[in-house]
Amino acid sequence: MMSSHIKAAVESMVTPYLEENGMELVDVEYVKEGSNWFLRVYVDKEGGIDIDDCGRISEYLSVKLDENDPIPAAYFLEVSSPGAERPLKKPEDYRRAVDKHVFVTTYEPVDGLKEFEGKLLSYDDTGLVIQTGKKQHSIAREKVASARLAIVF
Repeated sequence: MMSSHIKAAVESMVTPYLEENGMELVDVEYVKEGSNWFLRVYVDKEGGIDIDDCGRISEYLSVKLDENDPIPAAYFLEVSSPGAERPLKKPEDYRRAVDKHVFVTTYEPVDGLKEFEGKLLSYDDTGLVIQTGKKQHSIAREKVASARLAIVF
């Protein structure tokens, strides 16, 4: 089964549990590192998740994965917080990030750049606007390769 199918299967298994418990799924990764496969599930909630939340989610998801068996190879399951540099994946992630410091990469240059770090001024279905220093950059949504919150030192 391809990685995207595994991600979709895991999302459908864990999302009802998370919603019932006031949490949200941030991201799912199924990646190979060295000779090992890792299934990483990133979860968050208002006020952040703790180690007990991660343990409960891991136990729940382990049972569901054993019942449904969507992953043919051996793997390590990791459940954690997305951390301070939370990825922005869904429209609501971007909307919550307005007025916050973000780091965005693009598939192709925009204003001669492919990396932008600054304040997210706005977001809508067509794209986003980031202020870097004194300059504002309008980036079409389909040009965004990745985006995450960024820590300002």
